[in-house]
Amino acid sequence: MKIYGLKNCDTCRKALKALEGAELVDVREAGLPEGLLERAEAQFGEAILNTRSTTWRGLSEAERAGAPLDLIAAHPALMKRPLIEAGEALYLGWGKDTQAALGL
Repeated sequence: MKIYGLKNCDTCRKALKALEGAELVDVREAGLPEGLLERAEAQFGEAILNTRSTTWRGLSEAERAGAPLDLIAAHPALMKRPLIEAGEALYLGWGKDTQAALGL
């Protein structure tokens, strides 16, 4: 199981602690594997963007109008975190629904 997020993100650290044996992949340092972000966007749509982040608030209206995948490629911190890959399944965020789906 892989958790894609940021190593200094409290939510990602909570997920890592709860999911024994999971590996945290810092998207700022390592990026995302080919095709993963496209799969996530197909499953979650615009929810893949973290529009509550300080990075988002710092963007101009013109920048915000860009395609979600392009925005995340330019600003990895804009990806909603964590993105959890468990086999072929993807989970977004660390809400009660994700925790329940992962058997926690």
